This record gives sequence, C-alpha cells and structure tokens, in this order.
Amino acid sequence: MDQQGRTHRLELDDATVREWDAVVLDSSPEGIVLDRSAFYPGGGGQPPDHGVLLWGGVETRIVGARKGDELYLMPADDAPIPVPGTPVRGALADERRTALMRTHSGLHLLGGVVFRDFGALVTGGNMEPLEARMDFNLPEIPPDFKERVADACAKEVAADRAIEVKNLPRDAAFAIPDIIRTATNLLPPDLEIVRIVDIVGLDTQADGGTHVASTRHIGSIEVVKVESKGKGFRRVRIRLNP
Repeated sequence: MDQQGRTHRLELDDATVREWDAVVLDSSPEGIVLDRSAFYPGGGGQPPDHGVLLWGGVETRIVGARKGDELYLMPADDAPIPVPGTPVRGALADERRTALMRTHSGLHLLGGVVFRDFGALVTGGNMEPLEARMDFNLPEIPPDFKERVADACAKEVAADRAIEVKNLPRDAAFAIPDIIRTATNLLPPDLEIVRIVDIVGLDTQADGGTHVASTRHIGSIEVVKVESKGKGFRRVRIRLNP
C-alpha cells in the first residue's frame, strides 16, 4: 500500500511529513519520478498536492501528481527539470495539504453522521481546500435536517475522536460491518490489502487519502446548503473555518 511503482509513498506512512530527501529516478514528459515522495497524487475526491523540489540551487515547482505505472510529479510548464540521479529536497505546500486533510476527515465525519442518524449511503463527493460536498441516497429528509446534521457534526468535532489508519487483508477488512459506505463498491476486485480510515466510534471506511489525527483537528464544520439532486438524492455542502 505504501509503494507506487518505484516510489515509496511517505504520506501513507505519516501524513504529517512535509519535507524529505529523495533521488530522481526518472524525468520525462510523463513527469518526475522520485524514490521517495510525500505528494498525494489525488483520489477518492481529494485533489493532488502542490509543492517544490529543491536541487542544485534551483527550485522546481510541482503543480500536481498522478498515479500510473509510477507516481509522477507534474512540474510547472516553465520549471527546470532535474535529471535522473539528482538528489532533491521535496517540500509540500503545507497550508494546502493541511486544509485538504481537515476537509477529507470532515467529509468522513459527515458521512458517518448521516449514515448513523439517517441510514443513508454516499453516492458521490468532491473537495477543495476547506470546501466540499457529499451526495447521499436519501429519499426523504425532515424539515430540520440541515440543523440536525450541523449540530451532530459539531458534537463529533468536540468529542475529539481519534482517527486511525491501518492496512488489513481484504477478508479482514470486509468482515468489518458497513465498511463500504458508498452506494457502489469502488474497490478493485484484485486489491489484496485494504487501507482503513477509522474515526473511532463513528465511521470506518476503506480510503486512500490523508487525514488529521482526531476530529478536533478538523475544526468547525458549517453546513452551507442541502440540495435536491433528483429523486431520492441529496447533496450536502460544507465549509470549514480557516
């Protein structure tokens, strides 16, 4: 789970890593490949990280990352490109990553609250730093749905529930009740090890993103709007405080 091609994915071991040393393995039109990287490449609705590589007295600005046969870092159009074998110092844009971690954990908290209190599964979602939406298969909602969700989210943030990450064999993961909180199981059938994100006592999901250590670190969650997205579907938009 912590390897993509030849790259050791540091962010899956420790989401607090912001700077690290690495060596360039490849640089091509596909992108830059490092032996070690903390750039999250995007997935599960979470956008990829931004940051820089520092080497030889110059800076290569990284504007994204993606998974393929390797983990490719995407340089800015005008950025200098280090050749294979170059030692580099990687650094993430800390404010962006921290905001995305808080937002991603906030979505898991929201999904846990709506599943627990209303029995609804997630049908989609997306996020940007400190703003996000989550869609649910929820045919009917009470008039005070928005207020009840906001109040429940606030209580779960205040409860300071631990958020734990672990890797489990597929059979052990699927033995956890309600491990898939989405209406469609998106896990590849050949996936042998499943990464689990557990908001202890509230929400346990298969997930590959980065998260804060506890619900208190999410900060206040504002339920901005609840929208109807067709028969039986609701969209909940949230915003986190800066």
